Amino acid sequence: MFARIFMGMERSLIKCKLHQSSELAQLAEKTFREAFEALNDPEDFQYYITQAFNEDQIRKVLSSEESEFHLLYQDNLLAGYYKTNVLQAQTEIKDSEGMELERIYVLSEYQGMGHGRFMLQAAKEQARSQAKTYLWLGVWKENTDAVRFYQENGFQIFGEHPYYIGKDRQMDWLMRLDLVNLPPNRKIRG
Repeated sequence: MFARIFMGMERSLIKCKLHQSSELAQLAEKTFREAFEALNDPEDFQYYITQAFNEDQIRKVLSSEESEFHLLYQDNLLAGYYKTNVLQAQTEIKDSEGMELERIYVLSEYQGMGHGRFMLQAAKEQARSQAKTYLWLGVWKENTDAVRFYQENGFQIFGEHPYYIGKDRQMDWLMRLDLVNLPPNRKIRG
């Protein structure tokens, strides 16, 4: 578990366990709805939600050794999560040297508090601890705030790929952060 006191609030990250699948499924659906529901066709969106965030699907991913979910708590309240993939669980590249940061979401009421940077730092440390040389992700081209966030944190665009919400084909930027020449950031106590 990573933990840090920041401006009077305690943040912590724990690796999600199988028995937390229901809680994770609810959180994942809620954060995705908050972020993208208004921007998508309702039918396509509902189809995607049903496929991606049902508890059986979450349990299947939690059972994999190649994917991890980490739950973010602020003052012991669930505030967000991130998901990483390695090896064959990666959605695109499948390179043993890389780790995919597939999802990073914070509930709307906890946004603007630095939780995204906190989880990104934890993902970098996770990748380094597994001897990965880079971290990569896909981010919707239309999500300019997220693209800017990743660029501000050292990620660079290196390609694109399609991402489907139901039948709606959207395009993601592929972004990469090389970890080899980056100095390690401050350690997160835990």
